[in-house]
Formats: sequence, C-alpha cells, structure tokens
Amino acid sequence: MTINTTVIGSRHAGTSTLFSILDVLASVGRDWEMLHGLPMQVPIFDVSLRTTDGAPYWDINGRKITPDAVITEAPEPDLIIVSDLHFDPNAGLPDDLKPVAEWLLEAHARGAIVASVCSGAVLLGAAGVLDGKEATTHWGFAEMLGREFPEVKVCCDRILVPAGEAHRVLTAGGASAWADLMLYLIQRFAGADEARRIAKLYLIDPHLDGQMTYASLTSGRQHEDQLISAAQVWAAQHYDTPSPVAAMAERSGMTERGFHRRFKKVTGQAPGDYIQTLRIEEAKQLLETTTTPIDEVSAEVGYSEPSSFRSAFRKRVGTSASAYRKKWQALAPVQAWGLRQSEPDMKALSDAH
Repeated sequence: MTINTTVIGSRHAGTSTLFSILDVLASVGRDWEMLHGLPMQVPIFDVSLRTTDGAPYWDINGRKITPDAVITEAPEPDLIIVSDLHFDPNAGLPDDLKPVAEWLLEAHARGAIVASVCSGAVLLGAAGVLDGKEATTHWGFAEMLGREFPEVKVCCDRILVPAGEAHRVLTAGGASAWADLMLYLIQRFAGADEARRIAKLYLIDPHLDGQMTYASLTSGRQHEDQLISAAQVWAAQHYDTPSPVAAMAERSGMTERGFHRRFKKVTGQAPGDYIQTLRIEEAKQLLETTTTPIDEVSAEVGYSEPSSFRSAFRKRVGTSASAYRKKWQALAPVQAWGLRQSEPDMKALSDAH
C-alpha cells in the first residue's frame, strides 16, 4: 500500500521542518536498506510538496522553493501534513492560507488524514477539523488556538495528539516535534521495526518529557489596558514580595474583586496565576544559569515554603526543578561539545571577514 502524501508549502512555512518531513518520509524502505546492502522496498509514502498555485515562492527564511504540484491535482491525498507556520499569533491566520483551510476540510471529508506540526495546528483549526477534539501546538500559539477556535481542547503540554474517528487528525507540538509525528506515521503505516530503523538513521529521540520544559510561560496576549499594563510592570519587579496581588489591586484603586475580574479579562490569567508564572519563569532562569541551591531559589522568587515551590514548578513546567536544571545546564558550557572559542579567536574570525 502506498500512502499518497501531500506536504503543504507556503511562504509562511519554515524551511528545515518542511524539508525534514519530505526527506524522512522519502527514506522509508530505502535508506536503511542502502546502508546495509539490502534490496530497497516499495515506497510506503509517495510524498509531494504542493501549494495553491504550484508556482515557485520565497519562504519566510528567504529560500526559493519550487513545489511539485498544485494541491488540487491528482491523485487525491491519503495524508496531508501542514508544517510550521511563521506569523504573528496576535494577528490571526494570514489571508492567503484561508483557501488552504477550505481545501483541507474538503479533503478530510473525503477521508484524508490531516496532520500538523507546531503552529500548523492553527490552519487545521481554521479548517474546522479540530472542533470538538483535543489538539496540541507550539506553546507560543496555544493561547491563540484556544481563543480563535474555542471548540478545540488545547493540550499545549503534549507533544503529539492523535484525535477524532480512526485518529484521522494529528497534531504535534513545537517545530522539532515533526520527528515525533514522523515516527508515529511510519509506525502506523510501515510498522514499528521501520520506525525504529528511521529513528536510528536520523538519531531521533521522542520528546518523552512533553514541551512545557521548553516553554516561556510568560508569553501572553497583547492589550491596551493601561491600568493593567501598569500592574504588570509593577508585578515584574515585585513578584517576590508578600501578598503581591493585594498590593496590585490597592495600587490600581480598585477593589480586589474588581481588579481580579478586570485583570483576568484582559490578560487571560487570574492575578495569582500571573504572579506564579513570573516566579516560576525567574526560577527557571536561576536554575539554568546559577548553582544556587533549589531551596534558596524558592525563597528568592517569593515562596516561603520550598515544598510549595517544588509543587508549583512541576505543575507548570512538567518536570522537577532538579531535572530542569540538569537538562538546561548541560547546554551551558561550549566545551561540552569539545569546542572552545576565545576572544582572540573571535577577533581573528572578524578580521578574516
């Protein structure tokens, strides 16, 4: 069985994710066999890059891309994949993608499986195929997806979400979650052995710890409420003080109840949750960049009880504070990769250019 697969191209799509998907699916049944001197298999995925008009285009990164065909050309796809899309989440889906959304809905109604990576889930949302279903997306687009399409249950902590009848709707988290989606699809259509081979060939590891360990918790909606903006500015500098929510309300001149209601309407978060977010985000920075003991980090960001901090950190980040520190401090020293770049080296590089 060959799976006719259409990968959607557009000027908003990132280069690396788009072509990683094309490369990996094309290698199924081919590259492992070439590496081991075995007969190549009949291709499982017949993959093509398609757009609404089939014309060459310049993508978001300035690369000139030449599609294989128009999305409406035969054969009709069994599988459609939307890559990551680069656009302002506060501005809504770009107008030139709306015809693609209409085509996606029609193709899904005919039986096609539809899948997205990263912010591509917004296009699936616009098509209506996520209504009433669980879905994930990049953490930076989760608020937009829920706001624009309230019938979608957004699970922004998850890396991969199969949903709907016969799991014909698939969403993957951040841009690197293309790898998780590929392994899922390969296992589903070519078997677990082939998925393991591809994982070994491309050195792919599933993101078993979810995506919240990567997320910036303070990415939020934009607004023009000056009173709430002033409260947020104050909170950014005083989140570690006792009773910061009461202090924010007092400074605003409103009752605490009225301030709570207005703050949540404008920001999408209750004031208490907002303060917790600021505290955890600062704690993440300290864990990434210092060796300060975790109990001291807890006190520094405003928690009187270390146990409360540890519980709040795990709830919001999806892992323990100690595991988070171990993960991100492993990236800190350049020497970890056997590389060393001294100041004279940088000067020499600059002089050479």
